[in-house]
Amino acid sequence: MPNTETLVYVGTYTRGKGEGIHIYRLDPTGALEPAGKATGGANPSFLAFHPSQHYLYAVNSLKEFAGEPGGAVSAFSIDPRSGALTVLNQQPSQGIEPCYLSVDATGRYVLLVNYTSGSVCVLPIEHDGRLGAPTDHVQHHGASVDPRRQEAAHAHSVVLDPANRYALVADLGLDKIMVYQLNLAHGKLIPNEEPWASVRAGSGPRHIAFHPNGRYVYVINELGNTVTAFAYDGGQGALREIETVSALPEGFQGVNYSADVHISPSGRFLYGSNRGHDSIVIMAIDEHSGKLTCVGHEPTQGRTPRNFALDPTGTLLLAANQDSGNVVTFRIDQETGKLSPTGHVAQVPMPVCVKVLRLS
Repeated sequence: MPNTETLVYVGTYTRGKGEGIHIYRLDPTGALEPAGKATGGANPSFLAFHPSQHYLYAVNSLKEFAGEPGGAVSAFSIDPRSGALTVLNQQPSQGIEPCYLSVDATGRYVLLVNYTSGSVCVLPIEHDGRLGAPTDHVQHHGASVDPRRQEAAHAHSVVLDPANRYALVADLGLDKIMVYQLNLAHGKLIPNEEPWASVRAGSGPRHIAFHPNGRYVYVINELGNTVTAFAYDGGQGALREIETVSALPEGFQGVNYSADVHISPSGRFLYGSNRGHDSIVIMAIDEHSGKLTCVGHEPTQGRTPRNFALDPTGTLLLAANQDSGNVVTFRIDQETGKLSPTGHVAQVPMPVCVKVLRLS
């Protein structure tokens, strides 16, 4: 098997026709060839790889697990030749409806957020990839201006900075990006000296992406349908807003909830997904200022693109359309950042998350 084989793992909601985690081989044309499935409990939705590439972790987005309120996290081993998944174990997520998780750069901890509970949890990773009992749990408190969606804290993502020193948590309910120091010795989250950065009231921050240069952070806001650019001080874990721009085309009047955000490996372009407009917004990044210029919008050829991914080479984008049950691949123009459909589509019931792994 060539060592450049690229695999795609798609996490799903298993209510209805969902079957778990779908695995595909991705070829340079953008074609997706089915390569297997793994059950991994109910709603193995958001996924993250261990830095060794030997393990994969998935949140089980549930309101109840093992007879108790809350969700879970599943650990899998990855077969180094086939990419097949084998369940290792599960741990409670210490909160209701976990929706996002990250693995720290040392491979010692899984950090996850529970959306409905508005909390953050740290789980240690054992030597064999299994998850241990939590080493920390942080509960957010507060509210913001939207009485329906921001009546309480709703942590929506957690991302480690490039130095693996700080963890940034987007809380949709608080309109804040919470910042924690990660204590690697004990698996603890320590509120930073500047403990948060705010976005505009009612924005509802959802997902976070670091620029490859480490100097900028971009947050896509679900309720405001905007992207906020921050300058990032990695020494202090401090965020300073540069600007906030619309993720939608001028004049759009429909209902939309922006969702996911990624930066091209080159650092030249930002991509964000729009659920309702059902598009990927393309923005050029000024690497000197961090500011954004809209390049355009590409329809995702499906409904409700909750999540998407770029392949490691930055030449393909894979959009997961949750409500139409498909993953569509697009080619990325390296000069303009624009997207063009490859013509390849995989049918996946209720895709929630797409992660790309290059086997080595």
